[in-house]
Amino acid sequence: MIGRTETLLQARQSPLRFGFLLLPGYSLIAFSSAIEPLRMANWVSGRELYETVTLSHEGEAVLSSAGVVTQVDAGLDRSVRLDALFVCGASPVAKTGNEPVVTWLRQQGAAQSALGGVGTGSYLLACAGLLRGRRATIHWWDLDNLREEFPDTRVTNNLFEIDGNRYTCSGGSASMDMMLFLIGQQHGLALAAAISEQFVCERIRTSEDPQRVPLKARVGVSQPKLIEAVTLMEANIEEPLTTDDLAFHVGVSRRHLERLFKKHLDTVPSRYYLELRMEKARQMLQQSDKPILQVALACGFTSASHFSTAYRSQFGVTPREDRKRAGQAAVANPVMGFSSPLRR
Repeated sequence: MIGRTETLLQARQSPLRFGFLLLPGYSLIAFSSAIEPLRMANWVSGRELYETVTLSHEGEAVLSSAGVVTQVDAGLDRSVRLDALFVCGASPVAKTGNEPVVTWLRQQGAAQSALGGVGTGSYLLACAGLLRGRRATIHWWDLDNLREEFPDTRVTNNLFEIDGNRYTCSGGSASMDMMLFLIGQQHGLALAAAISEQFVCERIRTSEDPQRVPLKARVGVSQPKLIEAVTLMEANIEEPLTTDDLAFHVGVSRRHLERLFKKHLDTVPSRYYLELRMEKARQMLQQSDKPILQVALACGFTSASHFSTAYRSQFGVTPREDRKRAGQAAVANPVMGFSSPLRR
């Protein structure tokens, strides 16, 4: 059984032992992205900071969504000491046949264990009543379902959420961001950054980074003209098209295109386009050392002054101030200052 988290962490020396419960059809990329940073933490530091244990319902091998069969270390009936358990859910989420696992998770919650959901694993934690009153997230495909079925859970569309001893992430590569967050809290920025570099990650994303929800998921496939217009915008950031140009290429009138944006996105095409360009500019400023003028030109602005004015209007600070602030925040606390029950 998993022991009481606070007592174990106060009494034990490293390594910490993280368990991963693999459910049939689990997302292989989400699981790999979660477990690999722990292995790399050991390799980069030259110390055994983490141990990992894989589990399944009855200790049987588990087939992933990619068709890869994974042999596990133990079943749920075996007593295994863990400091945290992460549920790697099926992709897509399985809503039936989960009763034995849910019952077992409930027992772990009663023991005040540190529990996490990777991808759709968050759904199983919610089924067990372990996310009641907590912030939590899940893959964008299942966000609405989680909100509807569990209104007492504060569901966000962020990449990951840390709320007390509950850790949830949206799956995919976001699993790595969540683990780098935990590693950074426990062992510092330098180690987390070194691991990120080993995996050729441009930056360590934070829990405040939102999932990029595809437009099709937001407005539905019944709006092909709107989706086509936004796709054109995204493909033409450096040399923006006019609203008339967009309407022409999409094959509708300007007025009809404006109605589509107003009805489904509550904005006008020009404003939506500008926000896309601003977000791209902010990403470039915070993730590269390119000169501000170069960023401005890459995002469709003809002068640094025009870019600075638009940037301040959008974000409340100038490009230079925002870049400086982002750099200071990364040095001071790359993991946004959350308090973790796993922190030493």
